[in-house]
Amino acid sequence: MKHLVDIEHERLSFFTPAGEVKALDDVSFYVNEGEVIGIVGESGSGKSVTSYSLMGLIANPGKIIGGDLYFNGYHINEMSEKEMRKIRGNEVSIIFQDPMTSLNPVYTIGNQIMEVILLHTNKSKTEARERAKELLTLVGINEPDKRLKQYPHELSGGMRQRVMIAMALACEPKLLIADEPTTALDVTIQAQIIELMMELKNKLGMAIIMITHDLGVVASICDRIAVMYAGKIVESGMTDDIFYNPKHEYTKGLLKSIPKMYEYDYERLVPIEGSPVDMLNPPKGCPFASRCDSCMKICLREMPPVKNFSDTHYSQCWLNEIEDDIKSEGGSECLKK
Repeated sequence: MKHLVDIEHERLSFFTPAGEVKALDDVSFYVNEGEVIGIVGESGSGKSVTSYSLMGLIANPGKIIGGDLYFNGYHINEMSEKEMRKIRGNEVSIIFQDPMTSLNPVYTIGNQIMEVILLHTNKSKTEARERAKELLTLVGINEPDKRLKQYPHELSGGMRQRVMIAMALACEPKLLIADEPTTALDVTIQAQIIELMMELKNKLGMAIIMITHDLGVVASICDRIAVMYAGKIVESGMTDDIFYNPKHEYTKGLLKSIPKMYEYDYERLVPIEGSPVDMLNPPKGCPFASRCDSCMKICLREMPPVKNFSDTHYSQCWLNEIEDDIKSEGGSECLKK
């Protein structure tokens, strides 16, 4: 296997009384060892579902109906729940969105961190407690002996998030999935958590999948970015490719909606008009067509092909095909359609 993570043509649906919801439709990406990948997109685009499926956390009515998922030599599709438990929390860990709802309110911080250590290692309770103290120190929490005896409600939001990171790092995983780890935090604490994650990544050599709807969060920490919309990766590339040479209209819309730090004149942000598509009845063509200012007839009828701009940068947008047609003789074949 060439990569730490290989997701190939994954299709995942939720079967509800109202019908089939195609949460993921032909999603493919990879993660190398020690690499930081950002998955961005608005709510409901499929970011979290992609990563949860990699950990085997998709329960009924969700089901993987196509594709293959590989992690560190394991074929996730073919693993039983018992087999998944051996690598979940041990070789791959996750930081959930809201630490207050992810931590158990009736158990102390120490009990919850020690549970992870005792479950996945051969350490005694005494050794697990020492390891828990070491982890709290590692993530920058002061007075670790005192914090181990406290309950989640006694800690601030930033400290609870640090506890979640400590739990995720308890067994030094090869892959850390961070599911919007800074969403509920103020800007100052956000910066501290991101800096902490990068320090730990460099120290432990682990790979990170950063899930977020905020392009600003991934700008300085990610090696590559995948942009998701309506269950598809509509564009993927190196961070510089996405920020300085975007090729999909949705990516361009996300970039236009970011406030400019050095903009001295008053400038209104440009929102992406319209609403996300109904996943119960997805369109035949490009899912972004109904919200795209450059929409053409063919966009409504057919999904655009994948266009590669380099070994690491690709997009699915009919406008890229038009540019090629215009450069060649005979005009635009796309426009003729």
